[in-house]
Amino acid sequence: MLPRIKDVTPMPEYQLHVVFDDGKYVIYDVMEDIRQIESYRDLLNIHGLFDQVSVDQSRTCVYWNDDIDLPSDTIYEYGMPKV
Repeated sequence: MLPRIKDVTPMPEYQLHVVFDDGKYVIYDVMEDIRQIESYRDLLNIHGLFDQVSVDQSRTCVYWNDDIDLPSDTIYEYGMPKV
């Protein structure tokens, strides 16, 4: 079962603060994805786009537009736990 996202907040330097239903908090560095995936570069090139991050209706994905999204299991696994 995919972890469900309770809340997502954009932070400076292309990081996301993500809270999951099970209480886990992580900081996810989107810059790694921006470096590796061409379509993610719009997050750098389009002013203000990164701050428009949303959670999809199923709460198993964050997205910015039709081309840029991140599944919750990736964020859960690779995000740095917030202490």
